[in-house]
Amino acid sequence: MSEVAELPLIGAAALRARSVARVLRTLPTDTKDAALTAMAEALVERTEEILAANAVDVDAAAEAGTPASVLDRLRLDAARVAGVADALRQLIALPDPVGDVVRGSRLPNGLELTQVRVPLGVVGIVYEARPNVTVDAAGLCLKSGNAALLRGSASAYRTNTALIAVLTEAGEKAGLPAGFVELLPAERASVGELLNARGYVDVVIPRGGASLIQRVVREARVPVIETGEGNCHVYVDASADPAIAEAVVLNSKTHRVSVCNSAETLLVHKDVPFLPRLLAALAGSGVTLHGDDAARTAHDGVVPATDEDWATEYLSMDMAVRVVDDLPQALEHIARWSTGHTEAIVADSASAIAEFTAGVDAAAILVNASTRFTDGGEFGFGAEIGISTQKLHARGPLGLPELTSTTYVVTGRGHTR
Repeated sequence: MSEVAELPLIGAAALRARSVARVLRTLPTDTKDAALTAMAEALVERTEEILAANAVDVDAAAEAGTPASVLDRLRLDAARVAGVADALRQLIALPDPVGDVVRGSRLPNGLELTQVRVPLGVVGIVYEARPNVTVDAAGLCLKSGNAALLRGSASAYRTNTALIAVLTEAGEKAGLPAGFVELLPAERASVGELLNARGYVDVVIPRGGASLIQRVVREARVPVIETGEGNCHVYVDASADPAIAEAVVLNSKTHRVSVCNSAETLLVHKDVPFLPRLLAALAGSGVTLHGDDAARTAHDGVVPATDEDWATEYLSMDMAVRVVDDLPQALEHIARWSTGHTEAIVADSASAIAEFTAGVDAAAILVNASTRFTDGGEFGFGAEIGISTQKLHARGPLGLPELTSTTYVVTGRGHTR
């Protein structure tokens, strides 16, 4: 266990969280749901206060030359505040995972074996300029019985401070223990302390860009649930319906470009006759296309693509385009360049769909649907911490069950071995 003296920035908060976690794991569902209701209502009632803090953060970030995609993630408005409040309300309607029986059996010797879900304990979350994550994380951790230590970016610190003040005041009035969620200092060193708080923090979840995730994975002594980049592909098969293909591709790329489930590469079968129209629709929507020779032949506005384009998570109105000879070549391209987040196919052929879904290794596979649906809310999970691209414990949207572990309860009648 780390010594608190070695954690000068977060040690006190980590100690409180450890103590609070023991209370949270025993809270009844009604208490947690009542607190979620109070927190949602408080967010709406104090929207002006939250937006005032956010405006200061956004202005400072803009003056510092922050890219437009990051500013979009940072910026809140009344609709977005209402949206995160609604995400808390959605959690109320979801089953409480704590105490859920995963499986059970009677052993040959008469012992009753039951595996039940239990909270992870203290969850540390490191994330970048997305203040909605502050609310999502607080709500998800509460409903799943975990104490939350949140380390947001310095660029969103005023906004996050305002949000945590609203959430904690409302939650404590509703009966939650003080310290059920805490915002850690925005100093860079606080991340290092969190990653080394073994014995106080049970798991750390990074949510952000590649450099943040790589740092957490590289430096952490605390177990990590890794969320990942979204270099997502849409493959348009020769059998695809033109109207469906255009709708899915445009929505996947242009609906919101700054998020990890936005499509970055379009793969099109060489026998698709409507490629010129599809590329024209993308260009007409303001997308800059980076393509191979076949794509450039199909549309004059396509600029040459390089390996860097195939590897890039643009998070902007850019898209790489490659014309492939067949489905196996599309699968080969995805296997090489995908980050394992979300891959989509547009096709009418049942055999093509079956081959694609069997051959792609990703957290989510979309069939004739936009990549933008890879989201905890869209999946019916309520809010989410992020999209896990790893293969241990949890994969895909990190919702309530993914924020639990399990314990075995073994019941006997004086059994001895």
